[in-house]
Amino acid sequence: MSTSARSTTAESRQSLWSLVIPPAIWLGHFLVSYGVAALWCGTADRTAALGNLGVGFGVFTACAVTVIAVAGWRGWTRYRYPGARREAVPSHHRDTPEDRHRFLGLATALLAALSAIATLYVAIAVAVVGNCG
Repeated sequence: MSTSARSTTAESRQSLWSLVIPPAIWLGHFLVSYGVAALWCGTADRTAALGNLGVGFGVFTACAVTVIAVAGWRGWTRYRYPGARREAVPSHHRDTPEDRHRFLGLATALLAALSAIATLYVAIAVAVVGNCG
């Protein structure tokens, strides 16, 4: 194994924070989207339209999905980092730092995909509701 690959998989550099970021972004997006919509509709009358708030939701959703995509891409590159064994089906059953590194990368990429889909579903729900009634 090369020195650069060994340094990227060092046990001291392993962190679970990258695994937590995509679901945390989705959670933040969910809470802010529904919270702002509830506050907007709570202070307005029952027939009030969301108006320019929809554009804000769109921009906020685009930013959230972008951050989730970057986290997913970093997880995917962690899974397929240079210097890894090139097998037909990568294994994760060995107890080595490289396999743990790759497993965390794959889990991060999969959680990012799930979080991106969930974020888009939240955006669809906000977009479909055109007014507060």
